Amino acid sequence: MTTALATAGLTKRFGAQTAVDGIDLDIPTGSVYGFLGPNGSGKPTTIRMALGLVRPTAGTVTLLGRPMPADLRAVLPRVGALVEGPAFHPYLSGRANLARLDAADRFADAQTARQRIDAALDRVGLLPAATKRYRAYSLGMRQRLGIAAALLVPREMLVLDEPTNGLDPQGTREVRQLIASLGADGVTILVSSHLLSEVEQICTHLGVMRLGRLVAQGPADELRASRRTSVRVATPDGGTAAGVMTRLGLTQVAAADEAVTAVLGEAAPESVVAALVGAGVAVREFVVNRARLEDLFIELTGEGFDADR
Repeated sequence: MTTALATAGLTKRFGAQTAVDGIDLDIPTGSVYGFLGPNGSGKPTTIRMALGLVRPTAGTVTLLGRPMPADLRAVLPRVGALVEGPAFHPYLSGRANLARLDAADRFADAQTARQRIDAALDRVGLLPAATKRYRAYSLGMRQRLGIAAALLVPREMLVLDEPTNGLDPQGTREVRQLIASLGADGVTILVSSHLLSEVEQICTHLGVMRLGRLVAQGPADELRASRRTSVRVATPDGGTAAGVMTRLGLTQVAAADEAVTAVLGEAAPESVVAALVGAGVAVREFVVNRARLEDLFIELTGEGFDADR
């Protein structure tokens, strides 16, 4: 099996409103898939349909090789989910909270509960704080406890909705490192987030939603590479610099205000600098503007980088 989650023509309508409009998700097994989109793009509805929590109006969902929601009972024990933030009893310890959740899981083996709970706590770095009450946990610890709850039994896939939402930089770093570690262990992870900087650091694949449609999808490196890398040269010799850059094959060459900009194309930045200097151009500054996820997101959705979910 090469695909952990696939949808075909997945659609959800609420009356006259179409929340999700015929999307074809393809999440490879073992990938860390960043699911992006501004407010109203349909991400939460898509996740709920994928997990069998909402029945689609049209289209199909295949999760871990099984049709959903027809095989929901067989598939969901293999999937861990943290959707809309964790909810725990504040007066209970982290371990006691997980014990209550585990006891309610009819698929979990009661005889191995203590061992599995401690293993989950250790996996997220909370074993030293296992006896501390939940209300004393920091935001990062609370989020990691939610992920531990999703790991009480072995999972082939994790679905994490805004896992770093509201966290301080330390908590964000803790959760990011945990997701990267789980992904390195071969767990397929779907991360729905509006924090592009976090997604860019941990995700191997991306899917971008806009107004209920999937407007881009694929390996993160390929999607970023689809945007052209540009360069900017600060120089008083704009005319000469523009001529050199044009001869090297750079495109969209434009000179203004003692600076020349161009699209780099296949040329190497160091070769451009060498040619400019060799032609006698006084290079005051040479800047390479590589493609960023934020640029791609804005191009696809028309929204800023801090778009809500």
